[in-house]
Amino acid sequence: MSNFARRASAAPPAFPLATTSASPPNAGRRLCLARAASLFALAGTAPFARALTGTSAAADPDAFTPQQSAAFRAWFARIVDQQLRRGPTPRWTQRDCAGLVRFAVGETLKPHDGKWLRANGMSGLADASSMPPELQLSAAQRSIANRWTQLDGSTGAYASAIALVQRNSRFIAQDINQALPGDLLFFDQGDDQHLMIWLDRYIAYHTGTVTPTDTGLRALAVSELMQWKDSRWQPRDGNPNFVGVFRLSFLTP
Repeated sequence: MSNFARRASAAPPAFPLATTSASPPNAGRRLCLARAASLFALAGTAPFARALTGTSAAADPDAFTPQQSAAFRAWFARIVDQQLRRGPTPRWTQRDCAGLVRFAVGETLKPHDGKWLRANGMSGLADASSMPPELQLSAAQRSIANRWTQLDGSTGAYASAIALVQRNSRFIAQDINQALPGDLLFFDQGDDQHLMIWLDRYIAYHTGTVTPTDTGLRALAVSELMQWKDSRWQPRDGNPNFVGVFRLSFLTP
């Protein structure tokens, strides 16, 4: 684990999730929570993944190929890592756990030309030598971040944490060993939900709280989170607050 990750993990998570002032009210939240809880209860008798993926991403003409998905994951992880190392860019305005996911997806889908690299502090020689392969995407694929599906079925640039998993991702497993870089760990604490991002070597997230001395960003080694003192946040299949690992629906596999 890198030094920056160890420093970030020294501070405890500031749960639960706090929404930003720009976030719209979620009228269907209670209904979706109840639906998610009932699906979770059925997980032992019916595949949970099927219940959350009635519309298969494979039928979407904008779904990524395996090659595009691999490049997406590499860029997505790099962008999240950069936010942790250098601090949040001013362009990232909705700073909470879901906002981190939306921001990183949006930046990943942009062309990563010289102007973008300079704006994101990645124009140094060390950065240039380790860049992921550039994404070759259609115009429709690049617009995915502007048309998240919300809980009411409408689309737009905003999606809450529960909407990201309920309407824009597919369930993978409750076993974190099945996660790939860029996958989402979803925790449901009743009235509040929280997302973390699996980055293979570590798990990143935003606490939902920002102060003049704390960006709200955290990075934890997987082993640290598995042993977290508050067991509600341990990503284990025996934890009823851990719903599981979810993958953005446009990615393949």
